Amino acid sequence: MATESGKLHKDLSFLDLLMTSLGGIIGSGWLLSALLAANGAGPSSVFSWLIGGVVVMLIGLVYAELTGFIPESGAVARYPHYSHGHLTGFIMGWAAWIAYASVPAVEAEAVVTYAQAYIPGLKAANGNISALGLLVAAGLLVIFFIINYLGVRSFARINTPLTIIKFVIPALTVILFFIFGMHWGNLSSHGFAPYHSQGMMKVVATSGIVFSYLGFRQSVDLSGEAKNAQRDVPRAIVVSLIIGILLYVLLQLVFLGAVPSTMLSKGWAHISYSAPFAQLAISLNLGWFAVLVYGSAIISPFGTGNVYTASTTRVIYALGSNGYFPRVLAKVDPKTGIPVWSLVTAIVLGLVFLAPFPSWQSLVGIVSSATVLTYIIGPVSAAVFRRIAPDAQRSVTLKNMGLLAPLAFIGGSLIIYWAGWHTNEILLIAVFIGVILYFAASVLFPSQISRPTLQSIKAGIWLVVYLLFMLLMSDIGSKVFGGPHTVIHYPWDLVVVAVGSLLFYYWGVRSGYKTRDVSEVLDAIEETRVSSSL
Repeated sequence: MATESGKLHKDLSFLDLLMTSLGGIIGSGWLLSALLAANGAGPSSVFSWLIGGVVVMLIGLVYAELTGFIPESGAVARYPHYSHGHLTGFIMGWAAWIAYASVPAVEAEAVVTYAQAYIPGLKAANGNISALGLLVAAGLLVIFFIINYLGVRSFARINTPLTIIKFVIPALTVILFFIFGMHWGNLSSHGFAPYHSQGMMKVVATSGIVFSYLGFRQSVDLSGEAKNAQRDVPRAIVVSLIIGILLYVLLQLVFLGAVPSTMLSKGWAHISYSAPFAQLAISLNLGWFAVLVYGSAIISPFGTGNVYTASTTRVIYALGSNGYFPRVLAKVDPKTGIPVWSLVTAIVLGLVFLAPFPSWQSLVGIVSSATVLTYIIGPVSAAVFRRIAPDAQRSVTLKNMGLLAPLAFIGGSLIIYWAGWHTNEILLIAVFIGVILYFAASVLFPSQISRPTLQSIKAGIWLVVYLLFMLLMSDIGSKVFGGPHTVIHYPWDLVVVAVGSLLFYYWGVRSGYKTRDVSEVLDAIEETRVSSSL
C-alpha cells in the first residue's frame, strides 16, 4: 500500500488534472497582463497572445507525448536527467527551481496588488508593495503550505471548485464587456501596431503572456500522482491550453475595447490602472460586477499560488531523486503521500523571493524566461527518447514530431531572447552559479549529491554553449529587446536566434544517450504493463 511504502498517492482523475492545469493558467495573468500587453503593443497585443499561445501549444504537444511515455512527478526536472544525464539534468532542474519557487510569491503579490485599490496601506510610497503588503503575502504562502500538507486528494478537492470559480469571472468579463463596453475604434487608435512588430513580440515575454500559458505544466508535474497518467495527462495539457488561449485572446480584445477613448490621447503606453478590469467595470457602470472582479482577484491568484506550491514541491522532490539536492528532499511522508521536506523548502524559498522583487511585473520576466528555458529541453528529450526507445509504448505519438519539436525549440528560444538582456543576464548567470555549486557539492558531499559522470558532462556541453549563445545574443542583439551593445539589428537578430537555436536543437538530440536511469524506469513501466494485463 502507498501509505505504508511512503510512495506518492495516485489519486488524481482527468478532471483533477485538467483543473490543475487550468488553475495554473487562470491566475494573476488575467487580472494584470492585458494592461501590460496593451502598454507595450497596443491593439496588436491580441496577436501577442496568439503568438505566445502557438509556441506554448507546440511545447505542450511535445509534453503530451512525454507524459504519455514516462509519467512522473516533477517531470520537468526528470526528463533531461533521463535523456542526457547529470549536467543537462541539473541545469534544467536548477532553472526549474528558480522558476517554480518564485511563482507562489508572484501570485501572493498579485493578490496584494489588486487589494491596494481598497486597502491603501498595502502600497508603499514608491508604488511597490509595502511592508504590510509583504506580510500579507507571506501569510498567503503559509496557507498554501497548510493546504498542500493535507495531501494531494485534499489539494484536488480544494483546487477543482476554486478553478471553476476562477474561470466563471473572466468568462463573464468577456461577455459583459462585449455587450456594454466595446469601443471598436480603439483598435485603430494610434494605429493597430503603434509600437510595431517589435513591441508585439516583446510583450509575449515581458507582460505575463507566456507566464500565464505555462500553467499547463501543473498536470505534468503531478502526473506521478494520477490514476491513469498516460491517458489523462496528455488530454489535460491540450484541453487546458485550448481553453486558455481562447479565453486570454478574448480578454485582451475586450480590455482594448473597454478603455475610454478619452484616455488614449497620449497613446497606449500611458494607460494606467492598479486594478484594470475592476476599474473598467466601474467606468461602464457595472459596479456590482467590479465587486466580483475584486473577489476574483483574491481567488484567482490564491488558487494558482496553491497549485504552484504543489508543483514546486514535486520539482524539488525530483531534484532530490536525481541526486542534485540532498536526498532527504525525496522522502515521502507515508501518511500523507507528500514529500514534506520538499514542501517546507518550497515555502521557505517563496518567502525569500518576496523580498528582492517587491512588485508583480519585476518577478514575471524572470519566471517566464526560466520556465521557457526548462521547457525547451522537452522537444530535445522527446527526440532522444524516440531514437533510444523507438518501440516503447506511448499513449500519445505525435505524427509530425520531426517538425513540431524543432519549431517548439526555436519558438522557446525566441521568447527567451525577447525577454531582454536585463532578465537573461540575471537568469543565465544564476544558472551558471548553480552549476559551479553543484560540482562543488558533488565533491564535498558525495553521499548526498551525485557526482556527474564523464559521459553526462560530454552530453551537456551543447546546453552550456547554447546558454552562452543566448546570453551573447541578448547582449549584441537589437536594443528593442534590451541589447546594451547592439551589433545585430532587428529583424536580423531574430533570424540569427532562430537559425542558431535550430543548430543547437540537433546538437542536443545527437548528444542524448540511453542513461541507466531511463533504462530502469522503462523496465519498470513495462513490468507494470505486463502484470496489469495478466
